[in-house]
Amino acid sequence: FLAAMASGRRPDLLLLDWKMPGINGIEVLRRMRAAQVTLPVIFLTVLSDQIFEEAALLGGAVDFVEKSRSFTILERRIQLILGRGNAAEPDTVTTRIGALSLDTASRRAQWRGVAVNLTVGEFSMVEALAAKTGRDVSYRELYDAGRGKGFHGGAGEDGYRTNVRASIKRVREKFKAVDPDFEQIGNYPGFGYVWQVSRDG
Repeated sequence: FLAAMASGRRPDLLLLDWKMPGINGIEVLRRMRAAQVTLPVIFLTVLSDQIFEEAALLGGAVDFVEKSRSFTILERRIQLILGRGNAAEPDTVTTRIGALSLDTASRRAQWRGVAVNLTVGEFSMVEALAAKTGRDVSYRELYDAGRGKGFHGGAGEDGYRTNVRASIKRVREKFKAVDPDFEQIGNYPGFGYVWQVSRDG
């Protein structure tokens, strides 16, 4: 793949599996980033545990999709990712809630005018929280927003809660990277999270 890139053949996006013959996907991703290849990468895998998702996202993947999901969902995520930065997008809708700005067409978020590099799933969770500003949003609602309604992931019947906690932790870290004082996402112990009302956010 890297040899093909060096020859000038550049695809728009790369799908990687965690388990591949001779090498795993995370190693391919590591080599890509080491070689300064910034191509968007989606992990498509049967491994749904959050440790694999977190490793992929921390390694530089833009999204992580379980193979049990429908092809339509994968196709939609690819379209959203490839559509980012398209200035000709006709149906762009920007939602502003205080200091938060959400571009629902490109799935891009800004905080105080600075871009926050969220994955498609993370954006959808922030969108779900912001849509109910000041009201509590359950773990299930957030998981459905990020992964698709009715999907069950993680170990055990309530395993999705762990996945949501990990996702929200990453989201908070990304917002704090652009604003160390970011405290907009509040906890509702045992239930979920809330996008808190404030004078500017």
